[in-house]
Amino acid sequence: MDRDEDDDGGIIANRDDAIPVLRIPSRTTDNEQAASDSSNDKREGLRDRIRNKLNDAAAPSIQDRLFTSLMAQIIPPEELSKNEGNASQATSGKKDRRSRTYVDRPNFSVGMMSGNFRRFNSRVGIIFVFQNRLIHLFTWRHPPATLSFLTVYTLICLDPYLLPIIPIALVLFFVMLPSFLARHPAPNSTQTQFGPPLAPASRVKPAPELSKDFFRNLRDLQNSMEDFSRLHDAANEYITPYTNFSDEATSSALFLALFVIAIVAFIASNLMPWRLISLTVGWLSIAALHPTIQSFLLSPESVGQVHHYASGTQSWLTSFITSEILLDAPAEVREVEIFELQKHHPSSETWEPWLFCPTPFEPLSPQRLGGGKAKGTQFFEDVAAPVGWRWKGKKWGLDMGSREWVEERMITGVEVETEGERWVYDLPGAEHGAEGSGKKKREVPKSGWEEGNGDAKRGLWRRRRWVRSVERVGRKPKEQRLKISALSTLDPGMLNPGAVEPVAIT
Repeated sequence: MDRDEDDDGGIIANRDDAIPVLRIPSRTTDNEQAASDSSNDKREGLRDRIRNKLNDAAAPSIQDRLFTSLMAQIIPPEELSKNEGNASQATSGKKDRRSRTYVDRPNFSVGMMSGNFRRFNSRVGIIFVFQNRLIHLFTWRHPPATLSFLTVYTLICLDPYLLPIIPIALVLFFVMLPSFLARHPAPNSTQTQFGPPLAPASRVKPAPELSKDFFRNLRDLQNSMEDFSRLHDAANEYITPYTNFSDEATSSALFLALFVIAIVAFIASNLMPWRLISLTVGWLSIAALHPTIQSFLLSPESVGQVHHYASGTQSWLTSFITSEILLDAPAEVREVEIFELQKHHPSSETWEPWLFCPTPFEPLSPQRLGGGKAKGTQFFEDVAAPVGWRWKGKKWGLDMGSREWVEERMITGVEVETEGERWVYDLPGAEHGAEGSGKKKREVPKSGWEEGNGDAKRGLWRRRRWVRSVERVGRKPKEQRLKISALSTLDPGMLNPGAVEPVAIT
């Protein structure tokens, strides 16, 4: 099936060539057909003959022709295929079975649709009769017939080699034998006439239009269309959600289960007692349709128990799928850092909380060497997680390894506390080189770092490092189609307005 761009992809319809209408040659010649028509006219009543003549002579109505023209504009006639266009020009003696000489592919026509529907409805009664008899058979309307069917079914299950006999027996007993009895009717109900035929051969006749049988077929056709629509909608409601991956966890679990069953069946199907299984399933299925068993199965107590067990099973399956079916890898976890910066006041010998900033603001940092100021936020609560990440830990943790992070960054001109609150102080004179004016000569801080003992004089700034865990936020379904590369580090420049995002550590 070809799908047009303007059509909805979820609708299943034949968008290829039209369904062919076969031309089946009849063994009845034109003369025989005319003779048959004349004999039928003699047997028909005056009303039927007048109605048939009017139907044959009547041209399509104006409404039909207008509607057909409108539909031709909406659905333009398809071009003939290359084979069809060249069929008349073929010089080879071989007949092209794809030609319109043997197969018609007519486009939509109101008149043709109306005529075909009437002809179809006149002849579809045999299908409804067969369907009704199957319903009577399986619902125990006639118990001897149902038991006879179960007997035959049991023989087929125990000896599958008898299966080819079934269609032959059906033709013999349900087609040929009734035809013979109709051709040779018995003079009474207990005998059969085997002499010359006393009646014409029986043929299945279409139901006459506007007859009771015609409207019965319309009724059954209407109900069959409603049954199909309801089955289609029920399948979309109860089956499709489990197979179309709208719930990927459930569909994945079903796919995995079916895949495992297919593997097991491929390996061990020859070990299964299929005859016993078919026999048991068939008997139980037909026995469950018995009216007495149906009244028991459809009782409120039975329905309540079924709902109770079904809800319990569904809850167990849901919990199993939630815990065992993992579609995405665990969220990526990283550690981010923020530096608490405090400023020293020599007059009062106190330290004033200054900022929380993403950099340690060390003496040789570009900001201090350029005479700039530290950037950040004054409150811990304003520190935000990086874009695309969220906090995993509830609290910030003080980094007790102050010496390690100083050495990793190769920071010089500082004094490090290895105990207590783990502050990292500027050495005396470092702040003059970082915050002095351009006219004043900058002093280079002492190289290396010193371990603080609490007695030496300290510089203008001190800082300590806080850390916290973050995890990557799951992508939305629309964003899953985009190819997003994993970040080795979080960009510290992606800052939220009014908040400071910490810098991630790889």
